[in-house]
Amino acid sequence: MRSNRESSIGVFDSGFGGLTVMKAIRHALPHENIIYFGDTARVPYGSKSPETIFRYTVENSDFLIEQGIKVLVIACHTACSIALNEIQQMFDIPIIGVLAPGVEEVVKHTKTGQIAILGTRATISSGVYQEEITKQIPHADIMAISCPLFVPLVEEGYVEHPVTETIIQEYLRPLRHKTIDTLLLACTHYPLLKNLIQKELGENVILIDPATSCADNIKELLVQKDLENPQKQSPNYQFYVTDDPEKFRLLGKNFLSYPIEYIISKPV
Repeated sequence: MRSNRESSIGVFDSGFGGLTVMKAIRHALPHENIIYFGDTARVPYGSKSPETIFRYTVENSDFLIEQGIKVLVIACHTACSIALNEIQQMFDIPIIGVLAPGVEEVVKHTKTGQIAILGTRATISSGVYQEEITKQIPHADIMAISCPLFVPLVEEGYVEHPVTETIIQEYLRPLRHKTIDTLLLACTHYPLLKNLIQKELGENVILIDPATSCADNIKELLVQKDLENPQKQSPNYQFYVTDDPEKFRLLGKNFLSYPIEYIISKPV
């Protein structure tokens, strides 16, 4: 199906963390229609093998493209770190990930090159963020930490829970004797824990959430490709999930800052 200017932007994530990216897109592009797909039955992706992550990414991309979207946004850092380049070659529509915007923001903000990255096991072990940052800052001293418990904590709504604070303290223990000035939140779920992470690190460390710069990149792309929606009425938002729609509705609206009225369940 050939897309046009009134077609939707498609966004997918392993769960509802990608709603932070959708929220930024809504702010930057208030008239664009959006289809959001959360693969909630198979979350988290970060503990899966690269082969499985790649397969999920292809399936999710294919599903959204079948809906006639004009741009695909891979909001999942794990999927981007494993599959973005290949996916961009496989499909004939513009595809944007959160990886490049995250690296851009880190490079822009760090003054010392002392950088930390928090991500899933798959994202950290792929080394892709470390590699891309080092290309632009060869002297960078990067501490990359996998935080596998963050996603299930967020998915269960424990964003301000004492247990979550304890786990954050444990994961960030290696940074206590480091003088980092910038930390990249390399998973869409992690910005939901931003307050507790900032509390642990102190106010002098800049936390980078790539969502805003990702939305800015999408806006630039739409202008370049002449794909901006000419209609100025209220946009249409559609939501698909692969697991419990009610849980997604209850938790998701808090992170999107927008009521999620109707969710379509898509079996995997």
